[in-house]
Amino acid sequence: MSNPSIARRRAASRVRPARRRAGALAAAPLVAVCAMLAACALPTHPESAAPPSDPFNPAATQLLDDTSWTLASWQTAGGATREIAGAEGAEGAKDATGADREAAPTLVLSTATGQRRASGFAGCNRFSGPYALKSGALTLGPLATTRMACSGSRGELEHAYLDALAHIAKTGVQWRAPLRLELVTQDGAILRFDAASR
Repeated sequence: MSNPSIARRRAASRVRPARRRAGALAAAPLVAVCAMLAACALPTHPESAAPPSDPFNPAATQLLDDTSWTLASWQTAGGATREIAGAEGAEGAKDATGADREAAPTLVLSTATGQRRASGFAGCNRFSGPYALKSGALTLGPLATTRMACSGSRGELEHAYLDALAHIAKTGVQWRAPLRLELVTQDGAILRFDAASR
């Protein structure tokens, strides 16, 4: 006959390794989860900035309602820079409405009437009309204008500006400072606007 105390010791020695294996198996998923979390939480430099958002993101243009813009620069399709009177804040003669005739062209997009209405100054005359935002593109028109006589470079600028607004192919918006609106025309000209102060 065998000694009962020896039998108990043998049984206990078999149970201990089994408990150790069970404990190790139970801890394995916990260790794996901790390792995955540590790998996901890579340190970043505190001064690193997120990459700039795509200004031609269709969702960004949906935020154009109730904004005002002043034409800051105009690059022709050939790459030349078009002169914009008033872009440097030049003061000049006032028109019948009191607007500065030497001011840079503007674009105001408003929903104050419950409808989307564009308006602004084209270089000599004021304009207004409906606008739409579809699939990331801003479309204007038809636009009505006042009928003041415009000659020389102001008349040329106004004609080209209104034509550009009627032929927008692509719309980009930069919502980080400095706030910018970029319109690319069907012929490849680029009109860049700065946010107007209200």
